[in-house]
Amino acid sequence: MAARAKTPKRTDLVPAAKPGAASTALTVPADTHPVHPHQNIDRAARAAVARLTGGVSPVAIAEAWSDWALHLARAPGRQLELAERAQAGALKLTEFAALKAAGADPVPPFAPRPQDHRFTHPAWQTLPFQLWQQTFLAMQDFWHAATDDLRGLRKPDADRAGFMIRQALDVVSPSNFPWANPEILEETRARAGLNLVEGTAQFARDVIHTITQAHDPIPEGYEIGKHLACTPGKVVFRNDICELIQYTPTTEKVRPEPILIVPAWIMKYYVLDLSPHNSLVKYLVAEGFTVFMLSWCNPSADQADLSLEDYRHRGVMDALDVIDAILPGARVHALGYCLGGTMLAIAAAAMARDGDDRLASITLMAAQVDFTEAGDLLLFLDESQVAFLEDLMWDQGYLDRPQMAGTFAAIRAEDLIWSRAVRRYFLGKRDLPTDLGVWSGDTTRMPARMHGEYLRGLFLENRLTAGRFDVEGRVIALKDISAPLFVVATEADHIAPWRSVYKVRLFTDSEMTFLLVAGGHNGGILSEPGHPGSHFRIGHREAGARYTDPDSWYARHAPTSGSWWPELARWLAERSGAPVAPPGLGAPDLGHPPLDDAPGRYVHQL
Repeated sequence: MAARAKTPKRTDLVPAAKPGAASTALTVPADTHPVHPHQNIDRAARAAVARLTGGVSPVAIAEAWSDWALHLARAPGRQLELAERAQAGALKLTEFAALKAAGADPVPPFAPRPQDHRFTHPAWQTLPFQLWQQTFLAMQDFWHAATDDLRGLRKPDADRAGFMIRQALDVVSPSNFPWANPEILEETRARAGLNLVEGTAQFARDVIHTITQAHDPIPEGYEIGKHLACTPGKVVFRNDICELIQYTPTTEKVRPEPILIVPAWIMKYYVLDLSPHNSLVKYLVAEGFTVFMLSWCNPSADQADLSLEDYRHRGVMDALDVIDAILPGARVHALGYCLGGTMLAIAAAAMARDGDDRLASITLMAAQVDFTEAGDLLLFLDESQVAFLEDLMWDQGYLDRPQMAGTFAAIRAEDLIWSRAVRRYFLGKRDLPTDLGVWSGDTTRMPARMHGEYLRGLFLENRLTAGRFDVEGRVIALKDISAPLFVVATEADHIAPWRSVYKVRLFTDSEMTFLLVAGGHNGGILSEPGHPGSHFRIGHREAGARYTDPDSWYARHAPTSGSWWPELARWLAERSGAPVAPPGLGAPDLGHPPLDDAPGRYVHQL
């Protein structure tokens, strides 16, 4: 392999901050206006309200409703259109009910959304249940039209009004009421009401759990370190923010370029090392790669001042330094998932700016660099909402687990809230544990400063692609990145929509492979070989090639059946050297001895 350029000394960069101290380099400039002490009264009052509302700003809600209502009030043509739509919907329902009562089998005029599984039971196709279902779906159809784009209405307010209407309608869905849900009636008859007794007991347990916020015990067969996150390895570095895990090789020889995986800090890392059969880590190790993984801490209130720069500098960059000590001179294949991918892109752009060429390639999985189309999460973000969350975190020192979990659940309320409630409280069925379910319930806190910085700097102000995101006092540009890119998006992602992920093509010029896989934000990434129904589309862009819009790209690339993991392994291998003997675990002579067995300590923090 050709000799690589000498990398700059890390001692020239910002020194590591003391544990819990603020970073010396800000990614988002601090407010320089003097703050009167009395404003702390306002912040405390808003924080108290935020605890009651789950972090949702009442002002943001009121602004969305008033914007929608005022624009609709001055649009008589739109009002007439909606009146006609309501009349047409009523006529469709009347005709459908008459034909159904006469014994015919007419086509229902309204259909549930593809992701809505509340009406799948066969008895919903019988009277009177189907008429109740169709009435509810007609209401959904009307209100979807009523909150659609309206001339002069801000798109975020239209989307937020529509979202709130969906939340309200979900409350009154006939599937939520025992007397109107045929599946509940059938189960109650079959079990002589025992399902309602068991459901009541589960409801009481859930109420107590919500009040106490106690952690659920790990289900049998899903112990972390034994059944999940169980790929063998050693922790070879630890600071107050992260641990670095080096996994034990399983092949006689390995590629000379190691892999560093940067997971999101909003959840624990082991979604990428879940069960042995669907562990991306285990798969890459078996493919002959030396794999390192960052495991973030679960921050407490005394770590409220941890910043984005701390996570970049004392997370990603310190990990690269340790890898350089274990494998001197080796270039690194870096993989980032979700917000970890965003952080990796920031680190890579800063490294490129500074002439640091330690990255052999960059893989971004369900990760965004531009946030103008960041999906349903944008429904919760505007200036009022971010300020409201900042006051809540100012009071707590972090954003807590239930506050984040509630946001994600609300995005898919019909499935994650209401269908689950019906299943648990009326059908008396317990949630069957799964590896992904155990992981998704193992949430983490987020430091106040860091969370505020990425909400404001990335989501709200979109600084990274606007040329206004600075690292160590100087702006970075993604176009500086010359390392080849492998970008993965998932078709049904409601957190990082694939067209938003695709936008990385607008802001980079290096060689890129873009892969679009079936599934959602987590399920699409966990698409191991043999996973049923897996398929993907893949295309390559030469360095400096012209831009192709996402819809044209989609039309030009046919789906391929199977897992995308072999494509990643093949792509990495093509950009790696000939296999060599595997390195030892850690570098004891250089101050990085093996500390603990994987998965380490931080993954167990509550």
